[in-house]
Amino acid sequence: MKIAKLIAFLGFLAMGAALTHAFAAGDLGAEGSQLLSMPWGIVSLVDLYVGFSLFSGWVVYRERSWLRSLIWIVSFMVLGFFAASFYALVALFTCGNNWQRFWQGRRAEGA
Repeated sequence: MKIAKLIAFLGFLAMGAALTHAFAAGDLGAEGSQLLSMPWGIVSLVDLYVGFSLFSGWVVYRERSWLRSLIWIVSFMVLGFFAASFYALVALFTCGNNWQRFWQGRRAEGA
């Protein structure tokens, strides 16, 4: 569980640094249109949103509330895996070191 927490925390830090740099130094409009004009840019975005969809499915499965799930999913779509890393970190710290509860959330036995 310690390694999972470390990986989630490092992902959170890396994404936080990357987002901070991009917002400070980048131009989303100009760079986004350039990214969409390249085949590998499109592949990267499709890959990203497939990952969002899979991760979001896990969140919907484990959360008690549809509203809470929706808020997390919107956060993922806006902040990417910065928000997803934070979600995983919260899940890791609130599961009581129980892997079943981490993965299944409300569906885990005894949850």
